[in-house]
Amino acid sequence: MLPPRAYFFIGLNIIRALSIIALILVFASNVVTLVHDVEAVNRFLAAGNKTGDTNSGNSTLVNDDYILGSTVPNQAAGVFWAVLNRLLILAQVIVLFMSELGWPSSFFNRFFPVLGDDFGLGALGVIQCLIGAAVLSHHVDDFTLVSAFFLFSVGCLNILVGLIFRQGAKSKRSVTSWRDHAKSALPTHVAGVDVRPVMSSPPTFVSNIFNGSEKDRNSSASGSTSSGFAGHGFGRQGEKAAAMQGYFISKPVESLPRYAPKPTAGPSSE
Repeated sequence: MLPPRAYFFIGLNIIRALSIIALILVFASNVVTLVHDVEAVNRFLAAGNKTGDTNSGNSTLVNDDYILGSTVPNQAAGVFWAVLNRLLILAQVIVLFMSELGWPSSFFNRFFPVLGDDFGLGALGVIQCLIGAAVLSHHVDDFTLVSAFFLFSVGCLNILVGLIFRQGAKSKRSVTSWRDHAKSALPTHVAGVDVRPVMSSPPTFVSNIFNGSEKDRNSSASGSTSSGFAGHGFGRQGEKAAAMQGYFISKPVESLPRYAPKPTAGPSSE
């Protein structure tokens, strides 16, 4: 059975996959809608040129509010604002798509902190809901309608997840943090035996002599003789002090180098 953290990791990454799919669908549907709007405007302008009135155009290609077959309003600079709206939606979708992929994380952490690693999924869900509402507020085709509604639903789900996990949502679903956690996880019991370290390795006798503590160095520099540790050198006193503290200095075995000549027997005295 998997630990709870594994279920959180799998569930959050499923939501991330749904979010990425919804963003791709909205991007594609808005490109299609933008193409249809441009074609409808071109037909409208072509009909106006034939009739000699480019402002009104053909009455069969325009109704009271919108140009027929498009989301372009029949008003001053309506084409400009309609196209600009679609371009802004596409730019926002690209930014959210990169945020879901987590690349480049340093860019988002510096310039868009709400989409960076230090924030949760609430801000991402709010922006997704705003994009979905902006698309659904116009009369669009079925593909765009379904894509926008799907994105709005995923945005609501991200808001809910952000309220539950808060700023730790992205760290719980991150693949790199999962790997780091798996590497740092070490067993504490093997066959019922506790293998956790009881104490850190004691300092060596030589390191105590040469290094000492900061307090000892300060006291020796000021000329104080009440230091907690006094060096005994490498003589007999040093060996006794080391033996009392549990440290033993082994004497190296005497040996001759390989190139040294073998000892010969000296002249015998008769």
